[in-house]
Amino acid sequence: MPDFRPFAALRYAPGTDLQAVLAPPYDVLSDDEVTELHERDPHNICHIDVPANQDYAHAGQLLRQWVADGVLTLDPGPSLSVYRLSFSDATGERRQIAGVIGGLEVVDEGVRTGRTTVLPHERTTPKATTDRLDLTRATGANLSPVWGLSLADGLADALSAPGDLVGTARFEGVDHRVERVSDPERVGAIRAILASDDVLIADGHHRYSISRTYRDEVRAATGRTDSAAEQTLTFVSQLIEDQLSIEAIHRLYTGVSADQLRGALGRRFDFAPAGPVTPATLKDMVALGRLVVLWGDGTAEWLIAKPGAFDEVRALDGAWLEAALADSGAVVDYQHGLDEILNRVASGGFVAGILIRPTSIDEIRRTAREGLLMPPKSTFFTPKLLTGWVVRPTEPLPA
Repeated sequence: MPDFRPFAALRYAPGTDLQAVLAPPYDVLSDDEVTELHERDPHNICHIDVPANQDYAHAGQLLRQWVADGVLTLDPGPSLSVYRLSFSDATGERRQIAGVIGGLEVVDEGVRTGRTTVLPHERTTPKATTDRLDLTRATGANLSPVWGLSLADGLADALSAPGDLVGTARFEGVDHRVERVSDPERVGAIRAILASDDVLIADGHHRYSISRTYRDEVRAATGRTDSAAEQTLTFVSQLIEDQLSIEAIHRLYTGVSADQLRGALGRRFDFAPAGPVTPATLKDMVALGRLVVLWGDGTAEWLIAKPGAFDEVRALDGAWLEAALADSGAVVDYQHGLDEILNRVASGGFVAGILIRPTSIDEIRRTAREGLLMPPKSTFFTPKLLTGWVVRPTEPLPA
């Protein structure tokens, strides 16, 4: 079973202005946003999670200093943390997500512990950077949680009752609330649910991957297989419709001419004028079962799958485009957000952009059950979890 453990968490001391010290995850921050967070407060978690000049040794020293100064305090005993998010999704619908933060077992890829395991969700693009590994080594801690999806029934119901309030914050229209759960009976019930089925990594594949490397380093250095490095900080929510908000990550193309791209797409798609592209277009795409290509000259066309063109391909827009553009020479880039992709196509740096539809919950579940992987950047889970609510030590804190 994928082990999911409570732990004694490092948290900001009671009375801390959480609005000043929490931060979005490192991988969605621009350089300017990192600078603003550094300037917002001398104890903003970004000073450690995204240290200036990638000075990881200083980040580790800073974490230890904050503990010594009482900026961060260690819980008296192990607990889980219920994390609730309340927001309006891209369609304007009000939504609530509840998940639980704990230490998720670090499982080797393709290995099952009993009949259940931790599964990757999609093929990942290569990352040359080792910054998360360097940061973990230097700090002896997990700072940003991986996001996992439990395929087990009952997790959402088990999290419905409130725990002890840790704090609340509001970022970019999203209300965040974290509660501590330390009652052994309730902790045991949550762990039992998570142990009953697979956990799917939704966001944070890179963080989970480097946790394997870090675990192996600790094993080699200590000869132990029971250290805190055997788990990694993870937020887990249930894989059900009303507990997830999934948006698309659209595609941008270079490496070919517009005519070459049109020719490659035309083997499997028919074209039709799409008119002005607005947020309503995204809803129409879902209703009509179509994609939209944005050309560099400012025009847009529907991409309408030819009958039978994708009979041998999974019902995923990313997979359709991989099949349509295989061997075409087209080089793909990725962009979340309608305004953002419109601006990037208009900038002239790309031959075209293609808007795709969000992946359905049913397709995510079916792909997981069949042990398959989706194409890279198939899903964008929103809203993003804030860093700083919980820091999980992976090494003993200095006395």
